[in-house]
Amino acid sequence: MKLFIDAVWESLFHDGEELCGDKVEIVRQDDFFLMVLADGLGSGVKANILSSLTSKIIATMLAEGSSLDEAVETIASTLPVCSERGVAYSTFTIVKVDRDGSVYLAEFDNPLTVYIHEHVVWPIERKELCLDGKQIFVSQFTADPGDMLISFSDGVVHAGVGRLLDLGWQYDNIVRYIEENYEPEISPRAMVHKLLGSVNALYMDKPGDDSTVCAMRIKESMPATVMVGPPMNKELDRVVVDKLMYSKGKKVVCGGTTSQIVSKVTGKDVEVMIDYENPAVPPVARIPGIDLVTEGVLTIGKCVDYIKEYTAGDGHSLDFVLNKKDGASKLCKLLLEECTEVRFLVGQALNPAHQNPGMPVSLGLKLNLIKELAHELEKTGKKVTMEFF
Repeated sequence: MKLFIDAVWESLFHDGEELCGDKVEIVRQDDFFLMVLADGLGSGVKANILSSLTSKIIATMLAEGSSLDEAVETIASTLPVCSERGVAYSTFTIVKVDRDGSVYLAEFDNPLTVYIHEHVVWPIERKELCLDGKQIFVSQFTADPGDMLISFSDGVVHAGVGRLLDLGWQYDNIVRYIEENYEPEISPRAMVHKLLGSVNALYMDKPGDDSTVCAMRIKESMPATVMVGPPMNKELDRVVVDKLMYSKGKKVVCGGTTSQIVSKVTGKDVEVMIDYENPAVPPVARIPGIDLVTEGVLTIGKCVDYIKEYTAGDGHSLDFVLNKKDGASKLCKLLLEECTEVRFLVGQALNPAHQNPGMPVSLGLKLNLIKELAHELEKTGKKVTMEFF
């Protein structure tokens, strides 16, 4: 069984700093997923340099087959020394998940990663290693689809120090909070926002330390195939529709002309829904056997805007979007949360509706819009392929 790791991370910067002292580096390859969370000493520029070097060195070396011993030794000899404290210092958490669910975890001075299995916080058996004078906890286990791993920096543990809480939030309270707020269908994005929202509240909107949370959900691979636009050659209509209908996973059709082609080839009627809620987005439709049928460029353009907000870190507005029922919101939710990889079947025929001089020029840029959507999806870790007809 091929697994996919849906990973989301975000940071709160130390109040008054323009750079974050925490850094997350993610590497995706065909046979494994690797995440490194590094926390540099202090805050600001120096901490940012320390954490960036640490995360990049570890991720690059482990991805290329080096051992943890070699990576730690390289870090110890490479990191610059802090002129104020006389030490080269950056803590780190390493999470490596193979496509069969095998998990390798290594933690040095960061708060211990929380593992959710069968919807409850599950204990992890850790062994202590001494590498280059550093005490590192390592563990290996096998995760199941639906499990979640949550790693965070010590700014989360210290939330509220000197403000609402004398001793900070503390690790045990964070674990309890995670368990109380966990839901079987909660997304990594929602979990990250819950935790960081509470951290920010405890800091009273002025974080006293860089705070980073990374949530990773193990999922079964779920592809989505999206047919957009009519093929240049009408003789290819059946070929493209067959590719859509015989594909595994979610099936999506975007465009009025495209949906008519699918209807004609499959012999199934298109039913347009009139109970849509956003007048700026055309209504969705239904075709038996298709998971989502939307209008074309207007809906895709709006979807691109939503995903750009997400990749820019404006997740709170996206949470609101994903609960809406208009076509762009539904498309956004399917692409971001319901599938793990996306295949676009792109027709290159000119749509007569887009040649109307009264229509916005942007409607004629369908191909660029699809490519922009693909690029934004790749930023979220999705594997995206495109075929043109």
